[in-house]
Amino acid sequence: MPKLKTRRAAAKRFKATGTGKIKRMKPYKSHLLESKSPKRKRNLRKAALVSKTMTEAVRNMCPYM
Repeated sequence: MPKLKTRRAAAKRFKATGTGKIKRMKPYKSHLLESKSPKRKRNLRKAALVSKTMTEAVRNMCPYM
């Protein structure tokens, strides 16, 4: 069986945790930050987990994660 290619865009956006869950960063943190409250911006800093419904799609894009 041939090697599978990783989608590079997905590899840059997702990382695997030690238990095998997939971690992602939250969106909306790059621009138009003046109108967002400090609390909202602070919460956007934290990483989040990919939902169970999207986990399989991410694993297909990154087969060696």
